[in-house]
Formats: sequence, structure tokens, C-alpha cells
Amino acid sequence: MIMARIFNFSAGPAALPEAVLQQAADEMLDWHGSGTSVMEMSHRGKEFMGIAAQAEADLRELMAIPANYKVLFLQGGASAQFEMIPINLLRGKGAADYVHTGEWAKKAIKAAKAFGNVNVVASAEDKAFTYAPAQASWKLDKNAAYVHYTANETIGGVEFHWTPDTGDVPLVCDMSSNILSKPVDVSKFGLIYAGAQKNIGPAGLTIVIIRDDLVGHAQPTPPAMLDYKTHVDAESMYNTPPTYAIYIAGLVFQWLKKNGGVAAMERQNIAKANLLYDYLATTDFYRNPVRKEDRSRMNVPFTLKDAALDEEFLKGAKSRGMAQLKGHRSVGGMRASIYNAMPVAGVEALVAYMKEFAAQKG
Repeated sequence: MIMARIFNFSAGPAALPEAVLQQAADEMLDWHGSGTSVMEMSHRGKEFMGIAAQAEADLRELMAIPANYKVLFLQGGASAQFEMIPINLLRGKGAADYVHTGEWAKKAIKAAKAFGNVNVVASAEDKAFTYAPAQASWKLDKNAAYVHYTANETIGGVEFHWTPDTGDVPLVCDMSSNILSKPVDVSKFGLIYAGAQKNIGPAGLTIVIIRDDLVGHAQPTPPAMLDYKTHVDAESMYNTPPTYAIYIAGLVFQWLKKNGGVAAMERQNIAKANLLYDYLATTDFYRNPVRKEDRSRMNVPFTLKDAALDEEFLKGAKSRGMAQLKGHRSVGGMRASIYNAMPVAGVEALVAYMKEFAAQKG
């Protein structure tokens, strides 16, 4: 028996476009007449090198990445970048500036402290991480090695809808959960990084976009696997990369191009988020704690009026073909992750169910 596809609201690994999954299935045993699966290819063979090159070219086109930026396909998730960034970018300077907006920023700050001084230049802890601190409140150090912030807090549902201006100090951004959801000016950043398992592809791949003047100046020189220069010089092939994840990412990039690129994705993401937030504004049965102007388009946390109803809500959602709505264990409640691959119909189904449940239990 073949089960119908559900609406998967998982925060990550997250839903992938159905068309991408179908193409991958069609090509599983024989990629383009090669007689082999991509999973079986040598990462240094002509076929896979072509796949990787096309994936990079498509990502560069989608994000309008300038020529003086390198694109790396790495492993280790965003968590490995929490350490690689200070190892490579402190460059003998005394400290780096970090903005604290929630759980993922907290992890990045903790990791960086092992390699140098960290200045927490702004924090939303005073209001339980329910907003993005305005840049006017940031206490930036003009001599900092870099400024780091998390563009979208997956757990708390807080998103920056603006790009900070840090002058000559390199701006570093964790875009794991909102990359490719809207246009960004890459030239304003020194380094962008993102785990793939939300808007790009399967878990196991991490994208790093780094300005070339930041490569090769780490002090002291890091171990080879932790040195961006190693991976830049080897074009992400220093060791065996996550080949199948790169292939799937490439299919997602092609899907994005066919569907209007990131500008079209932003329009759809705004429409999806508005459907959910507009309903939340009409009811006191559900509550979203995030300041209105900082609400994430990707991850929408909400609580029920009575937490004792949580399990019943989840059970009812599952029976209607909606899964992975349980909130993160650190905050409880619910969380709907509505990345690029979530269709408008999925959000419409969720809102209809929320209305029905509130009418029954309210």
C-alpha cells in the first residue's frame, strides 16, 4: 500500500519539493544514461564533477553571488561552522562581535568563546528572545574581527527582515533556515553559511559563501580540514564531499529557477506566512509570542490556550495528513515550518484545522 504524501511541517530535515523527489527517484538507478546512481559515482569523476559545477553555477545565479566570493560544499552542519568561523576569521584580532537572538545564536557564541573573546553586542534575552534587536542598540567594536548574527531563529521564530550594516568589519550570517527564501545582497556579507536540511536539500551538506579576501589569513594556520583555504584550493573536493546531498541540492536549485527564483519564493513565502499570522491575530485560542515586525516567514511557533490540549491537537493534525507540528522541547507548544517546499495548500489546510479545533475546544 502506498501512502499519500502528507504536509510535512518539520523544522529540519524538512520537506523537499515533490518534483525534485520524483526526478531523483527516476534517476536513482541510472543517471542520464551513465548506468549508475549518483550515490555510486566517484566524486572526482567527470559525471559528478559536472553535477557539482552546475549546482554551484545555479546557486550563484539564484543568489547573484559576486565573482570575488567562493562557494563551498562542506560537511559538519552549521555547528561545524560555529567553530570554523572563529578559527579562520579572528585572524589574530582580540575579539568578535555576536548578536544573541536565541538558541542557535547561543550555540554559536559558546563555540566561539573557545577560540577568542566574544562581545555580545546585543541580546533579546530580556524579552525571552521574542524580537530582533534594532541595530541602533548594538554596541559594536570597530576593531572586531567580524560581526555574527543568526538571520532566522528556527526554534524561536524570530527573523531579521533587514541586513545589518557593519561598515568595514566583515558581516557573518547563519542563514540555515531562510537562505533562498528571499533575495539578499551577498556583497554586504563577509561570509554566509547554511545547513542544507531546511531550504536546500538533505541533511549532511553545508553551504559556505565566503569573500575571497577572508580566505587564507587564519592565525595560527588551522588543521587542514578546518581551514577554508584547504577547501577553496580543492574546490570542495579535498576529501569526499556529501555527493548525493550536493546532487539533490542541485535539483532544488533547478526547481527554484523553473519557479521564478528567490523573488518568486519570497512572494509565496509572504503569502503563506500571512495566511497563518492573519488567522492568529483573530483568535485568543492560539498565541504567537514574537514581535510582529520580527516574525519569521519560515518557522511559526504558537501555543494553545490550554497546553493540556497539545497532544489532542497533534493527533488530530496527523489524522488530517499534517505532521511534525510539535514545538521544540525548549519552548513547547507548536511550530509550523513553512519553507520554500511547503505549498500554499499546506498552510491553508493547517489554518482550516486550527479553526476547527478552536471551535470545538474553545
